[in-house]
Parts: sequence; structure tokens; C-alpha cells
Amino acid sequence: MIALLLLALVAHSFALPLPSEDNNRLLAEKYLRRFYDLPAALQGKSSGIFETKIKEMQRFFNLKVSGNLDDNTLEVMKLARCGVPDIGEYNHFPRHLKWQNNNVTFRIVNYTPDLKKSDVNRAIRTALNVWSDVTPLTFKKLHEGNADIMISFGAKEHGDYNPFDGPNGLLAHAYPPGPGIGGDTHFDEDEHWSKDSSAYNLFIVAAHELGHALGMSHSTDPGALMYPVYSYATGFPLSEDDIEGIQALYGPNPNHRKVKPKPDAPNKCDPMLSFDAVTELRGETIIFKDRFYWRLHPQMPEPEQTLIKSTWPSIPNKVDAAYENSEKDVVIIFSGIRMWALNGYDLVDGYPKYIHKLGLPKKVRKIDAAVHIRDTGKTLLFTDEDYWSYDEATSTMDSGYPRTIEEDFPGMDDEVDAAAYHYGLLYFFHDHIQYEYSYTSRKVIRILRTNSILNC
Repeated sequence: MIALLLLALVAHSFALPLPSEDNNRLLAEKYLRRFYDLPAALQGKSSGIFETKIKEMQRFFNLKVSGNLDDNTLEVMKLARCGVPDIGEYNHFPRHLKWQNNNVTFRIVNYTPDLKKSDVNRAIRTALNVWSDVTPLTFKKLHEGNADIMISFGAKEHGDYNPFDGPNGLLAHAYPPGPGIGGDTHFDEDEHWSKDSSAYNLFIVAAHELGHALGMSHSTDPGALMYPVYSYATGFPLSEDDIEGIQALYGPNPNHRKVKPKPDAPNKCDPMLSFDAVTELRGETIIFKDRFYWRLHPQMPEPEQTLIKSTWPSIPNKVDAAYENSEKDVVIIFSGIRMWALNGYDLVDGYPKYIHKLGLPKKVRKIDAAVHIRDTGKTLLFTDEDYWSYDEATSTMDSGYPRTIEEDFPGMDDEVDAAAYHYGLLYFFHDHIQYEYSYTSRKVIRILRTNSILNC
């Protein structure tokens, strides 16, 4: 059993291109054989086993379970991910493989030239500490001889008859606990390694792979370190799901060390779901919640959930408010007393700036919600029970503000978590309630659940 970290599923090239549908079918079969035990030989394109395996994969990734090879399913199949199968028999690996001794040894056999030796040592030690913080495990470094976990960098065929495939393919792999090659962790030297988000982050990949080397398998929680899809993030990487999984094998840390796990990924169909912020982005809708955002596109039947840091490493994990000024092709992100400007998926130079540059008084410490009214050129900024009107053309705050939400928007709550504007209608979100509000008539048209926008 082996855990392989894939950065991309590389499509085969053909001398004569096949129709798109056939290409998608081939990609799906390859994916399902690798991760969901699809038999190598299928009888006919309408084989029931193919549909069954698609449903299995859709359940794992919390997609709409249809058995159809739809766009959302294909998109997930193309994501960067780890190569260990997702099917149930591999959870924690077969027979709950674990180290029988809590004192585990490791040795770094060689080093990548991409980083200083001290950076590699720090990345590996920090990755091991992630797991020792929540278990009785301790890790001792050896400088020679055989260790439980032998860590090395190699390219192509590197000694275990499980070759790497060059840049942008298999990133690393690790073996579950056991004698001999058990626990050994290999990184592909054909990749470029970094200590930040500029290339493949060694700490994050090592923490994930060493989880496999300790006996962990994959989590269905998109916020978990052991989720199959690779993503860059900062801070303590374990979620509650990771902690429960590793403690099921080894028990908790006997020193009762307190660690704050990452929050679980929000469930889009939780009836009590609330939003942190909503904005448009070049025709798509972006909804922020905790460390994640959902991306809705008119041509995508299901919203796509992604870590904020995976897309925008330089903005905070917590977004308070956001809005798009499509005329300037920028999205403004608010977090605390600072704001960031994004041009598409790129950070605009000169940011972050303080929100008081907009003309807000210093007593305002955060923006709760923001929305740009394209018809008037005004941006409304909500904080507590008040709101301001900002003129985008003159870059000044309108006089006569703040005004109260209760007085100017009758019929809805006097606080706002997030706001959006479409075709003359304002959409206000507060807790699990969404208000559809006519900006011209100044009245609530209807009241919906917050997550109705997420097809729930």
C-alpha cells in the first residue's frame, strides 16, 4: 500500500485527437481505476460498474450523486491530489497499520538543492511535530543506519520500483508503518521545493505524507490535512478530523497539550449556515466562509469549495466583507482594519491599505458587509447597525453618513453579514436568513434561507 501525492492528472496525447467525450471517458476510467478500484476491463460504455464507481467518488467529494460524468465531477478528477485510493478499505490503511512503539525514529538520507539543509531539517521536524502535538508519539532523528522513517529525495526510478514521472506529476509518496520500506517517505527531486507558496511547499507535503507514514489515510473533509487534494495554507494544519483519525491510532497527547484545530469545512446545506462575505468576480459569485470560499459560475451546476489561501496566499483566512467594482475590474477584500485589492486572481500593488483611507472614522474597526451598486456608482459599507455610502468616481465618502440600516432598509434585520446586488435587487444575508430587497421600492420582496444561493 502506498500513498502518492499527485499534483496533476496529465492527459495522454494522441496523434489524432479523440472527441472530447471520449477523452473525458478515458480520463474518468483512469481516475476510477487508480482511486476507486474500477476493473481494468469494462463491458460497454453503459457498464453499471462505471456508474457505481462515479457515484462512490461523488459521495466522497460531496458532489451531487448522479452517476453521470458531469462537469463538476470531471473538474474534481483533474485537481491536484494524493494518489492513495479513497475507497473505504484503505482508511487508516488496511488493518489499521500503526507503529507499535511510540518512539519513532527518522533519518533524512539526502537533501534537495532547492533549499538550504537547515530549511529542509526545519520543514521535516515541524511536519513531525504537527502529529506529536496531538499524540504520545515522539520522533528521534538518526544520522546514520536504518530508521523507522527513511526520508529521501529522488527522481524517476529511485530504488523502490515505484518511479516518479518528472515535473508536475507525482510529487511524493510514503509507505504505511511496517518493517523494511514501511514508513519511508520519498519526494520527487524533479519538482521545485520551497518554504513558502512560490513552489511546492515542502512542509505541507511532508506533513501530509508523514501522516500516511504514521498510518493515516484520506479524509472527506476539504479542510483536513489528509484530504486528497493538495493545497497551500498557513497556520496549524490539522483539522478536528485529522486529530480524531491520528488519536484513534495512538491516543491523545498525555501532556494534555492544547492545540486549536482548524475549523471543519462548512457544509453548504447546513440549514443554519451563515456567510462572511459575498462578491462578484468577473461573472462568478464568490462566497466566503471561515477559511474557505465557494465559487459559483453560471455554467457550473454545483458550487466549488476551495481554501482561501490556495488561491490568494497573501490575504487573511478570515474575510469580513468584499465587493467588486467591475468598471475598475477590482475586487476589494476587507479583514479587520485592512483591505486588499484583487485584479482577477492577482493582488494589486500597494495593498493592503487601512480601511480609514476610504474616509471612515478611526472608531470603525471592521466592515461587516459591502456591496457596489453599479447603477449609481456607489458602494455601501455596513458596520454594526449603520452604513456609509462611498462614491467610487470621486473616491470620497458621501456626506450625511452614517445612516441607520433600520431606517433606510425597513423590513429586515438591523445588522448585515454579507450583501450582493443583481439587476436592481439587493440581497442581504444575516445569520441563516437572506433578504431579497428592492433598492428602488425600498421594501423586502421575499425572505429565503442564506444557502438557497448554493442550490440547497
